[in-house]
Amino acid sequence: MFEGVFSALITPFTNGRLDRDAMAKLVEYQLEQGITGVVPCGTTGESATLTHEEHKEVVRFCVELVAGRVPVIAGAGSNATAESIELSRFAKDVGADAALLITPYYNKPTQQGLYQHYKSVADAVDLPIILYNVPGRTAIDMQASTVGRLAQVANIVAIKEATADMERASIIHKQCGDKITLISGDDATFLPFLSVGGGGVISVVANIAPKSMVALWQAFKNGDWATAHRHHQELLDLNGLLFCESNPIPIKAAISMMGLCGPELRMPLTQLGEENREPLRQALAELNLV
Repeated sequence: MFEGVFSALITPFTNGRLDRDAMAKLVEYQLEQGITGVVPCGTTGESATLTHEEHKEVVRFCVELVAGRVPVIAGAGSNATAESIELSRFAKDVGADAALLITPYYNKPTQQGLYQHYKSVADAVDLPIILYNVPGRTAIDMQASTVGRLAQVANIVAIKEATADMERASIIHKQCGDKITLISGDDATFLPFLSVGGGGVISVVANIAPKSMVALWQAFKNGDWATAHRHHQELLDLNGLLFCESNPIPIKAAISMMGLCGPELRMPLTQLGEENREPLRQALAELNLV
């Protein structure tokens, strides 16, 4: 259901508020470049520092901008199950196509707690649910066996697996098969991820290079390994630089260099260090993005 390349959208700010003009420009750029779908209010969208009102504003506005042209997967995760239900219900009400739910952070639930959390949201909201495992951010790792249990829930349709662990991805695919779509949460390993059963990516680099990521995906689907590998290599340095500091610091700097929005971040995130700016600019220039 959700195969292909989805952009993990940044949230553009001006003077501390959502920059609607910049968001409209960014979304249109994505659509013109052939993106499969967009994901507002995920990690890259600085969801952790959005108020509930801002979160809902961003999701609603994104759905309005896209206007049904591609799927919108709304970030709706929280470390409180009731809050995830509320945000998922809102996503459904405004017309989002699915909800992306990060594993509950900080309170460190057990595997049974993770299962009950996701099942509770899925039972409460008639909307496709995408699991999101990124233990480097959350301090909790959803095991493949838990994913296998959750794959039996009818409206849990995919997992964004962001460990960059090909063995983990392989085990999930073996356990779940076609019950859920395996989506990469790590751009640099997207190609090897596809080779072990992956069906797509929720991508940071797609904010600035959606056409290249889509071309990689399409080449792989068409069995053109050489072309897929060429795009993988072309993006490799840029993908590394986009994580030289905490995401979304580098991607916001890159988008600003391209003139798509300003570089403003929410504290406690700060601007990209000067020592990383020129290497990032050079990587963008090599791909003709600046």
